[in-house]
Amino acid sequence: MHRILMKDLHLHAYKIQLTQELKPTGHMQCREFVNWVWENQKVNGNFSKTIIFSDEAHFQLDGYVNTQNCRIWDAENPRVIHEKPPHAQRATVWCGFWAGGVIGPYFFENEAGNAVTVNGVCYRNMITEFLWPQLDGMDMEDVVPAGRCNLSHCARNN
Repeated sequence: MHRILMKDLHLHAYKIQLTQELKPTGHMQCREFVNWVWENQKVNGNFSKTIIFSDEAHFQLDGYVNTQNCRIWDAENPRVIHEKPPHAQRATVWCGFWAGGVIGPYFFENEAGNAVTVNGVCYRNMITEFLWPQLDGMDMEDVVPAGRCNLSHCARNN
């Protein structure tokens, strides 16, 4: 099949690319983070082992499938844009990791167990009711969340 598509029909596999929009300030924020880590690493050689990296992932509940392995065979790149409903029901999950292991997962949901939209209040609740107690139960002296500004701002101001 692959030989027929490539050699006989002169088709190529093109992958649909989903990308995150880059903001003009993004590059500078990345450089500031790298410089911050570099300076702290010079002071404490184990500093990089004390950083918690975290992220959220959204899982579609309407049957939408990730296109990671999806290919379109064509003679030219079709420049396909995949449209999906703007407000599909989904579950959001947070997880963190550091040199000592994984923290989480944490599912953003209400008291009834239903997925909720993540906002500042939900995120603050996750930090104060889940993350801080998790950290208290671990041997984690001087650990710093990688998004330290966002976490502290969220916990303080919402």
